[in-house]
Amino acid sequence: QVQLVDSGGGLVQAGGSLRLSCAASGRSFSSYAMAWFRQAPGKEREFVAAISASGGSLYYEDSVKGRFTISRDNAKNTVYLQMNSLKPEDTAVYYCAAATATKFPLRVHDQYNYWGQGTQVTVSS
Repeated sequence: QVQLVDSGGGLVQAGGSLRLSCAASGRSFSSYAMAWFRQAPGKEREFVAAISASGGSLYYEDSVKGRFTISRDNAKNTVYLQMNSLKPEDTAVYYCAAATATKFPLRVHDQYNYWGQGTQVTVSS
């Protein structure tokens, strides 16, 4: 069992940056692949980025490549999402997720076992 707590969201102007954090409690954090998803009002939850259990493999959704960076610190049981050059279309609630499956990358929300509560990111134009 893993509990995830998202933080770091806020209001930022277009072109600005934010860093999201996801703190995990429970056993074996380092055995889980982790990801970030987002959900804008009236839209389905969509995949943003994923990182393998070791941190050695990364995967990004096309619209965030070159702007967002996912990372993890297994000693601190934390995964991060550094978001640069933010655009108004990045506005959404961002969720971290953990998966027990070993396949990578997993890009469908049903493939993840545990979820954070979400953190709001709002980018003004």
